[in-house]
Amino acid sequence: MNDQELLLKLKDPETRNYGFNLMVRKYQQKIYWHIRKMVIDHDDTDDLVQEVFVKVWKHIDNFREDAQLYTWVYRIATNECLNFLRKKKNKFFIPILDVQSELSQKLDSSPYINGDEIQLKLQKALLKLPDKQRLVFNMKYFDEMKYEEISEITGTSIGSLKANYHHAVKKIEEFLKHD
Repeated sequence: MNDQELLLKLKDPETRNYGFNLMVRKYQQKIYWHIRKMVIDHDDTDDLVQEVFVKVWKHIDNFREDAQLYTWVYRIATNECLNFLRKKKNKFFIPILDVQSELSQKLDSSPYINGDEIQLKLQKALLKLPDKQRLVFNMKYFDEMKYEEISEITGTSIGSLKANYHHAVKKIEEFLKHD
């Protein structure tokens, strides 16, 4: 079912619940991995995914359809994710390095993350990036999104996104060389 058909079901009070269930099934896994790459922890990710879909449910009537549905859902997920990370850093005035260290330890101990040594090194390199660069890198590299889509989701200019991606790649290369 395409997004237009989903929207028709979501906007109709008779089919709203059904449409919402279809939308969740369509986007839940993509949103899960989008958030998971940023927050690392499975439980935190589950909480955030739930929060994203609660917000979608509450605000679907305000969706203006000037963007695609998946773009709007991704934008909500991205904002939830960045807000979560910001709160985590500010909660006890934790230095950013302590948050990186905590997430890195979760990477090492997570039963949900497996892979070879180079994948683990890449994930640890990503944790050293500023959140915005990591987000752009994840969306471009892992999710294979076009800059135009990322721009719609993040509200950032394409030029800025390209610069963020370029800086992220350079930092990752440096980390992998020296680690």
